Amino acid sequence: MARPKAEDARDSFASVRLTASERKDMEQTASRLGFKSLSEYVRHLHSLIQADESDHEQTREELTKRYPWRDMALYYKTDLGTMLHGNSLNYLFSGIGQKSVDLIMTSPPFGLVRKKTYGNEDAHHYCDWFRPFAEGFRRVLKDSGSLVIDIGGAWKPGTPTRSLYHFELLLMLCEEYGFHLCEEHYWWNPSKLPTPAEWVNVRRVRVKDAVNCVWWLSPTPWPKANNRRVLAPYSDSMRGLLKNGYTAKLRPSGHDISDKFGKDNGGSVPPNLLAVANTESNGRYQDYCRDHGYPIHPARFPEEVPEYFIRFLTDPGDLVVDPFAGSCVTGAVAEALGRRWTCCELEEDYLKGAMARFKPNVRALDRSKAVTYTINPPCSVPVDEEVVPLVEDGGATRPEALLKNKRSNRSEGRSIDKVAAE
Repeated sequence: MARPKAEDARDSFASVRLTASERKDMEQTASRLGFKSLSEYVRHLHSLIQADESDHEQTREELTKRYPWRDMALYYKTDLGTMLHGNSLNYLFSGIGQKSVDLIMTSPPFGLVRKKTYGNEDAHHYCDWFRPFAEGFRRVLKDSGSLVIDIGGAWKPGTPTRSLYHFELLLMLCEEYGFHLCEEHYWWNPSKLPTPAEWVNVRRVRVKDAVNCVWWLSPTPWPKANNRRVLAPYSDSMRGLLKNGYTAKLRPSGHDISDKFGKDNGGSVPPNLLAVANTESNGRYQDYCRDHGYPIHPARFPEEVPEYFIRFLTDPGDLVVDPFAGSCVTGAVAEALGRRWTCCELEEDYLKGAMARFKPNVRALDRSKAVTYTINPPCSVPVDEEVVPLVEDGGATRPEALLKNKRSNRSEGRSIDKVAAE
């Protein structure tokens, strides 16, 4: 008697192209883990992915119950956007539908070692703190949408070494939540003070930290974007080339430059380095805060940063969200560019000051003045290396302590070389 056919018989085949070594490695791994066949091993891996997705969905359901919409308060509203007071998790899980946001443009509290007034999170616990927001971002972003995070680095307490928290965050977002890193950007602030002062100015063993990482991520490798929206002016040399012509040829670097290189596209494609000074100290926002006794948010990014990504990644009418709004720079820029927007901020005092950006109306973005910045090459200042020796202990000893020891050693008739040898 023939065996009855199973209801869900495995009678469908999928062809997977593998090299001989790949197949051998997979079969050995499957055998080592106790699987009878390679297909059984592949089905097991698929079940793990499904279980992980199920866990994320369960987590989202729990977070939706934990962060109800009733805990958010409408603070201000325009025809295009809303300013909300409260924890943005309430908005992300209960205040807006799934896959409805085109761009999340934000600068979350950095994982700094020293606590700031705006409530930054400790670098060591940053990823755990960020996980609910990652779940919320995944929930609300459209498949074609983007997540842009401006995030500064941190130094480990007491040593001139860097925390890896912002890189750990990037890995977490990609490996645990399925985001794709479209491209990393760097915001260089030419006006940044030489910090950290202890390592830069006192012990002279580091250079100033003047760059923030800006992670551009998406639920898909193919978010909508167009770099023609963010072109930069041509350089003088490129304008000369366009005027006088260019001979197509193979460059010494190996790049084959065709005659298309001489085409005028209206501007050059910008690099992923955003050179924007953050020098505003007496603008409308600051004056408004001082006049009304409101605290000035200490970690504002200049409007050129959100403008770049809003133009690059969204169309007029798209929805832009900033879950860590601060003084609502993102909302004001989105309003000026004709995008819908929502800004969430936990501290009401910062929203009070943010009203300066909307009253009596939102200021149009002014790009009439071309601003360029020059990075002078290092090592261009003459130096006598005999007079400026390396800091042998890497800055472990403060200069005044080292000088005191030198004076003491000289008074005892001991040479510096002998002390170093000891």
